[in-house]
Amino acid sequence: MTPPRTLYPPIEPYDSGIVDVGDGHRIHFERVGTPGAKPAVFLHGGPGGGVSSEHRRLFDPARYDVMLFDQRGCGRSTPHAGLEANTTWHLVSDIERLRELAGCDRWLVFGGSWGSTLALAYAETHPRRVSELVLRGVYTVTRAELAWYYQFGVSEMYPDKWEAFVAPIPESERGDMIAAYHRRLTGDDVAARIEAARAWSTWEGSTIKLLPDARLAAGFGEDHFALAFARIENHYFTHGAWLEDGQLLRDADRLHGIPGTIVHGRYDMPCPLRHAWALHKAWPEAEFHLIEGAGHAYDEPGILDRLIRATDRYAGVA
Repeated sequence: MTPPRTLYPPIEPYDSGIVDVGDGHRIHFERVGTPGAKPAVFLHGGPGGGVSSEHRRLFDPARYDVMLFDQRGCGRSTPHAGLEANTTWHLVSDIERLRELAGCDRWLVFGGSWGSTLALAYAETHPRRVSELVLRGVYTVTRAELAWYYQFGVSEMYPDKWEAFVAPIPESERGDMIAAYHRRLTGDDVAARIEAARAWSTWEGSTIKLLPDARLAAGFGEDHFALAFARIENHYFTHGAWLEDGQLLRDADRLHGIPGTIVHGRYDMPCPLRHAWALHKAWPEAEFHLIEGAGHAYDEPGILDRLIRATDRYAGVA
């Protein structure tokens, strides 16, 4: 049996910098791999998650020239946790600006979780700029998906974690958790904002893996990270990511002709499987890999194996 694929060795960027994208936002980017090799862009999750050094390792550095960037308001981009001029369509425009900076006509687009949402929005807007599409933990930001994770659904699987999530919110406001959190995350009370950010972020960090990972959950609860993650994610979800309900699935015909791979864990809590399955049906030419015994995280066994095999294959590796 062929052993499962794992991350490529650690690698440092060969280039990095800041791009002023307007509206007061400055985007941090980095490039890894071999200059002039197969172009790719990595779209991180959240919204508000930022990139990590491990994300660089999803691509063969000898065969890829990868652009990674922190989306507006998070990671090393500034202003930290900024919500003004921070929408899905601003990010789609930022990707195009970075493609022009990279000097490529088309590139492979890799996105997981919220990154899959953004990848779909970008590919459906600029299909001729996408050579291949790799999606993990598909999320389409429908009202049903938001209610499943933030109102009723995952709460039934994780009643202990849910109790901590609802703790900052009075019972009278719990009928709309996203709205209740929005009031606190955008309010003037700094202590309440930090408390809400920690609780919102820790809820996600505690439920994204099939098996608990205390260190991961603790990292999500760190103040600096949590503030950007919670404020930006809640901001996007309050506005339905500036998408019509069901828009990304409705417009999946625009993906026709783009080679694609969809990887989804059977027990993905934040991103329920049926939406990835619906995308598979709407875009049947893409490979679909349903990973048994896996949750949401990209580095879970089975999910990571399929992701690495996908990037290898699109680079021409047998």
